[in-house]
Amino acid sequence: MMTEETKPAEQGDGGADSGQQQIVDMGSGVVKTEDGLIHTLTIVGQIEGHQEAPDGAKTTKYEHVLPLLATLEESREAGGLLILLNTMGGDIEAGLAIAEMIAGMSKPTVSLVLGGGHSIGVPLAVAAKESFIVPSGAMTIHPVRLNGLVIGVSQTFHYFERIQDRICAFVTRNSRISREDFEHLMLNTGEMAADVGSVIYGEEAVEMGLIDHLGGLSDALACLHAQMRAAKNGAEE
Repeated sequence: MMTEETKPAEQGDGGADSGQQQIVDMGSGVVKTEDGLIHTLTIVGQIEGHQEAPDGAKTTKYEHVLPLLATLEESREAGGLLILLNTMGGDIEAGLAIAEMIAGMSKPTVSLVLGGGHSIGVPLAVAAKESFIVPSGAMTIHPVRLNGLVIGVSQTFHYFERIQDRICAFVTRNSRISREDFEHLMLNTGEMAADVGSVIYGEEAVEMGLIDHLGGLSDALACLHAQMRAAKNGAEE
């Protein structure tokens, strides 16, 4: 159940106050344009899953984002969704849940990687219909990690492989990168001093087909407007 503060501004009186509260509480906002209402969702810090992050950590809570996405998809007024990403990663299940929700939306969607779209932020970045990354943006691709007690048996490693397979399948299904190239980046041993994986930057991400376009905010918004106009024209035909 969404609280009054998290409802899109068009759903009640005092829309400006509701929209302002939405920005403060969730990092999401609504702006009215000639092509329709654009909702902006920021995914920042750590993706918080079933367990709360430590005090002081900046998080994106999946229990906030999932109902918001469902509401936007069902809303007649919502025209498009802009996703701004600057995340270190976090809970795999929560990140994939949000990514699948975005990928399953019929509304126009565009993502923009700003500071970073690391770890589980990679599936979130490619989930939109079109993805952008700024030249200085970075993305870290690495194998699955688990916290806490890990039992060193073959079943555990098989479980890791199955989780990685889910991530690889989602990323390659929603981008132009091949599975072979993505797995090579994930398992690279010569990139990071104390870890396995790769860090790629804006232009590299586009060249590899992981992200669709190199660009900034105005480019992402122009793409979203084009999607919205195309959707509106298609509905009128």
